Amino acid sequence: MSQHSGKASGLIDPHAFDVFEFARSGRQAAGAVRLSQLPRMLNEVPAGAPDRDTLFTWQAEGSTQPELQDDGTEAAQPYLRLALHGAAWLECQRCLAPYEQPFDIEAAYRIVATEAQAEEFPLDEEELDVIVGSRQFDLVELIEEELLLSLPLVPKHELCPEVHESLVSGAAGEYAVDLAEGEDGDGDELQSPGGAQPGDDAGKPNPFAALEALKRGDGGEGGDGGKKH
Repeated sequence: MSQHSGKASGLIDPHAFDVFEFARSGRQAAGAVRLSQLPRMLNEVPAGAPDRDTLFTWQAEGSTQPELQDDGTEAAQPYLRLALHGAAWLECQRCLAPYEQPFDIEAAYRIVATEAQAEEFPLDEEELDVIVGSRQFDLVELIEEELLLSLPLVPKHELCPEVHESLVSGAAGEYAVDLAEGEDGDGDELQSPGGAQPGDDAGKPNPFAALEALKRGDGGEGGDGGKKH
């Protein structure tokens, strides 16, 4: 994409730098950001996580590409590439225990000067995102948006270590039984509603059915973000 044969590397302030100059000069930069610097992302981390302040590394590269304008002339269109790697602890929705979710993100952005220009850009062109650049561009905010957009729709272990008690007995306690008593006053074993035994799966609704249906209906990843897709 870049029209520059060599890349200039150097330090930038990721909270405020001239992204247009960064792209025009074909610069590269790299750094790290802690989860404590990303408040919206930090809200996704459960309080009982082993580490609530994990580290993400990032690499950014600017470039330009000649583009035909409405008046028939060519102009250099700025672009930004971002690579982001790290992990965060999330709460498994199947067993309700924390698990470590890896993030490996690579994204490319077309940089425009105004919100109006961003709205005019076709949504499906080359799968590029559009961002409104500035001379005080906040890369950390963009990193947080990418992480939020990359959150799994249903966070979960690949293989849960155990199933949470609330999912075994029913979220509202509907199928809970007093195992200490074992039998009722007539000597009959306690039954859950509908006549099913407490250990009989046939009498229970599948606690994961709604989640699986939701996954089949969407299959994407949730999150919020300020850039246009």
